[in-house]
Amino acid sequence: MSGLAERIEAIRRAGDPQALVDMVPYARLLGVVFREVDGLPTFSLAFRDGNIGNPYLPALHGGAIGGFMENAAVLHLIWTGESRHVPRVVDFSIDYLRPGRPETVIARCDVWRQGSRVANVGIRAWQEDETRVIATARAHFLVGE
Repeated sequence: MSGLAERIEAIRRAGDPQALVDMVPYARLLGVVFREVDGLPTFSLAFRDGNIGNPYLPALHGGAIGGFMENAAVLHLIWTGESRHVPRVVDFSIDYLRPGRPETVIARCDVWRQGSRVANVGIRAWQEDETRVIATARAHFLVGE
């Protein structure tokens, strides 16, 4: 087992999902927070002025939302043990459904299909109301060697 795999296993055993975020520089830069809520991996991105893309609305930048959702999927796959390696993006497709207001964004992931080499993950993001999704995404990741 590699040093990285050992660190990931230790973090899983300790039950500290935020420690996993701390290992990913881009997730730390964005300010991703990872915790389990009712046994489900749940990700949040607190509002920051730097995440505003349209100051006239104001609305969150689509790149901040997309980067957050991609990181959520990678962290989800690692945390749930779907991948023994850091998953690599094959493709990522996002649909922006409504503007992200200047407030916290929450995301959850569903692994739709997991093979020995590729995982298909669905990601949804919302703000105050889980039924009013602001973006959905579909991603494929290489999870095998």
